[in-house]
Parts: sequence; structure tokens; C-alpha cells
Amino acid sequence: MKQFLILILGSLAFSIPANAQIDGTVYDGEFGITAGAAHYFGDLNTRAGINRPKPALGVFFRKQFSEYVALRINVHYAQLGYSDVYSKNDYQKRRNLSFNTSIWEATIQGDFNFMHFVPGDPEFAFTPYVTLGAGVFSYDPYAYLGGRKYFLRPLGTEGQGSALYPDKKPYGSMALCFPLGMGIKYNINRNVNLSFELAYRFTTTDYLDDVSGIYAPDAFPQTLPDGSLTPWYALQDRSYETGDGIRIGTKGRQRGFSSQKDSYVIAEVGLSFTLSSYKCPTAKY
Repeated sequence: MKQFLILILGSLAFSIPANAQIDGTVYDGEFGITAGAAHYFGDLNTRAGINRPKPALGVFFRKQFSEYVALRINVHYAQLGYSDVYSKNDYQKRRNLSFNTSIWEATIQGDFNFMHFVPGDPEFAFTPYVTLGAGVFSYDPYAYLGGRKYFLRPLGTEGQGSALYPDKKPYGSMALCFPLGMGIKYNINRNVNLSFELAYRFTTTDYLDDVSGIYAPDAFPQTLPDGSLTPWYALQDRSYETGDGIRIGTKGRQRGFSSQKDSYVIAEVGLSFTLSSYKCPTAKY
């Protein structure tokens, strides 16, 4: 993170004096909206499969410091989800877990153009760029059982929050993310820009999908007074819904892959409006 900030500040220091101008109009930045798709990678999607991406929407403000360097603030809403039924791995199909979640994300990113980009100048109307930054996002995974929606974090599906597992604290509803991606940008006219961006988000949580460690099924109530399964017991191990109906979730057996954090990617098209100011051109003699 420290290296990232040094890179951003260093780039800005060398580029601030070079803001683009045309006939005294200074290109200050952009305000825009985006729409696209988001996809999850993690314990339920260990082989980076792409299956049923979900919608993502965003708004952003970009402050331009030169034709090459900008600082951007983003806010995104996106949906993520996955299921073991999409896997080609026999164990994962047998495990039969699934999740969905909505996320709200706020990031600050540095954008670095490969070419001059000057709105209103046909010679500099297009550029590819790279982007990197840091942010925070909220998440709250849930699953459906018998047509009813259950949020998974309060259930403690891996024993989190139980006195029997004092080292397993409930995971939070927020985590950090670190976007890294590439995009292209095209200036339609002096006031309007079109872009496409693909950015991968590294995160600091392994519970985006509510799956991380091991099974802990024998420490909690398994049935309700009417004989039906408790939501915890029915959702932490759903292997009874597949195969011969025998559960695979014995205590201590691997449920997820705790050595690797979850992540997600957003691919989006953006439409932005140029923000500009006027500076009296320097007289030439």
C-alpha cells in the first residue's frame, strides 16, 4: 500500500503542470456512470470458471492532472454469487454449497493513460490505460432453503461465535479491496467520453462466500421440536441433497480453502461527461 501511494504521488508531482488545453479550455476531469457485470472467484469457484455473471452499476469522478495521470473516486453496487453445481470437481458437486450477496464498494484509484488524451482534439481522442487503487466494500452472503432466504453470517456455519470454538470469531460485513485493471477510453466529442474497463479486485476476506475452513456439525442443535432440520444444520452441509443422502460434513473435514482469499472482477462500460474550466491563453508575439 505504501508503494502504491508513493507511485501515485510521484506521478502527480511530475504531471500536474501539464494539463491539457484547447483554445484556453482546460480539461479538468470527468463525471460518469457505468454498467456491466461482476463475477466471483473463491472457495466455490477455485478454477476461475465464468458462469452466470451478475449486474454491476457505478458512478465515478475523475480528477485529471495531465493527459496521462488522473485520480478517480468510484462507488459501485454489484451482485455476486456462485454454486457448487457449476463445478467439474466431484467433491465440490457433492458438497453442494451456494451463496449470493450484494456488495457496495467505494474505491480510490490512479489511472495512467498510455497515450495523450485531450477531449475535443481528434488527434488525441483515444487511449488505453491501466488503473490500480484501494477501497472498501460491504457484503452479506445468503442462500435459499425451501424457498426461504437465509443470511449465512449470523448462523456461524463453521462454528464462528460459538463458545465451543473460541478462536473462531464471526467475520465482519466489510472488507478491503484492491482493484487492478485495464481499460480503453474514447472521446466522442468535447463533452462526452465512452470507456470500457476490466478490473480484478483482490480482497482481505475469505468469507465473501461464507466458506473458508472446516466443518463443525456435531456441536450445535440439528433438529427443531417439529423434527425439521435447524437452518444452521441444513445450510452448513447441504451434501444430503445430493448423492445417496449421506452427509460428508464430518467434524474437522475440509469445507473450504482458507489459505486463499476470495476475489471478484467487474467488467463495465462507462459514459462520462467532461469537466472543464477556462484559462485565458497566453499571448504569442
